[in-house]
Amino acid sequence: MTELAGARVRDESVWRHAADTLWLGLPLIGSHLAQFTVSIVDTVMLGWYGIEALAAVVVGSSFFFLLLIMGSGFAWAVMPLVSAEAAAGADAQVRRVTRMGIWLSILFAMLALPAMLWGEPILLALGQSAQVSADAGLYLAIMWLGLPPALAANTLKSYLAALGRTGVVLVVTVVAAIFNGLLNWALIFGNWGAPELGLTGAAWASVLAQWATLVVIGLYVRQAMPQHAMFQRFWRPDWEAFFRVLRLGWPIGITALAEVGLFSASALMMGWIGTIELAAHGIAIQIASVTFLFHLGLSNAATIRAGAALGRDDPEGLRRGALAAAGLSAVWALATVVLFLTVPGFLIALFLDPADAALPAVLAVGVTLLALAALFQLADAAQVMALGLLRGIQDTRVPMIHAAVGYWLIGMSASYVLAFPMEMGAPGIWLGLVLGLTVAGVLLSTRFWRLAVRRRPVGPAPS
Repeated sequence: MTELAGARVRDESVWRHAADTLWLGLPLIGSHLAQFTVSIVDTVMLGWYGIEALAAVVVGSSFFFLLLIMGSGFAWAVMPLVSAEAAAGADAQVRRVTRMGIWLSILFAMLALPAMLWGEPILLALGQSAQVSADAGLYLAIMWLGLPPALAANTLKSYLAALGRTGVVLVVTVVAAIFNGLLNWALIFGNWGAPELGLTGAAWASVLAQWATLVVIGLYVRQAMPQHAMFQRFWRPDWEAFFRVLRLGWPIGITALAEVGLFSASALMMGWIGTIELAAHGIAIQIASVTFLFHLGLSNAATIRAGAALGRDDPEGLRRGALAAAGLSAVWALATVVLFLTVPGFLIALFLDPADAALPAVLAVGVTLLALAALFQLADAAQVMALGLLRGIQDTRVPMIHAAVGYWLIGMSASYVLAFPMEMGAPGIWLGLVLGLTVAGVLLSTRFWRLAVRRRPVGPAPS
């Protein structure tokens, strides 16, 4: 049992909670940034390689990320379960839920294979151009090879993070991102004697980096955490733990699907408008996603600390920790609003070759989209923080419904109506995103605080 999970908070002030959340969350933020660098590097290097390749990877990576994030629901379910069980001193349960989280992650990757292999006809049916669909389909067929190790590694990262070993997660992810960048430089452009593979080179680089991450983090778990015997008799099923992770994880996966699907669908609709708008949208989404990862890291830290409070039966610590995490997230949201409104052109230009003839057109659209991104920073921060806290208290089904209402019933519908019937184009799609995230933020935050005012643990009791 770790110091993080096993001891009651020594100083119950909100400031102490904020410091502890930052201590736990900063390595997680760095890990998310390093992991996302894989996608950023793909986008930047393919933007240098050509606008057509960039448009294809925007669509293809959105499709892949949608499946990755949905499958990661089981990894995220492991995080609150491990933190609660560790706080309660149940080390055997820690091992059981982590193993079955890996099982479920690999099973999901197997089920996702047809969608990845049939990427081209699926994208054609969704209205993408023949060239973009063909290129993105080839990219997806290769990227499937990286989905099983990526999901399994995410589960082990959740296990380590829940036990307070976030520094290890950061180091492994940073090294893998650097490895991916070097492979990209070689395989996309044909440097260092490698073949020039363009779009497929980016896919192979990502796959190799994902397998390397799993191998390294698996070796660390085996050597540093022998008390859990994580891989001993790994093939033996544990159906009680399997269904426990499944019950908590599938709503998380559907919630993630609803959120990421909102942005993936917006990319598809942007493709209906034009290649320039799609490229600008992809760049603006990448920039907004980088700032969002700060909130996601804090949300993960909030999940871990809320889970530990649940395991300790500490409702007051839960509430104060939630206030601290939400306050930190709000400060960062305000800072990003200033950034997006003051230097949008500089940020967009980082992703494009200065000599590219399409630069002025992409820049003009991208600057407008970043201004709209500034509008949803606080709402986006609120909804992801509320989701993290609700997962920590093992409440995932009602939040799934709230997310679906906000993201799709409100957000997606508004994006389509504003962009096409009302003829607002690309800005209309992003105004719909603003509306959907705002509704989700209000619903989810209200849900958490209604539960948190109860003077008892909110989630199911640890085994």
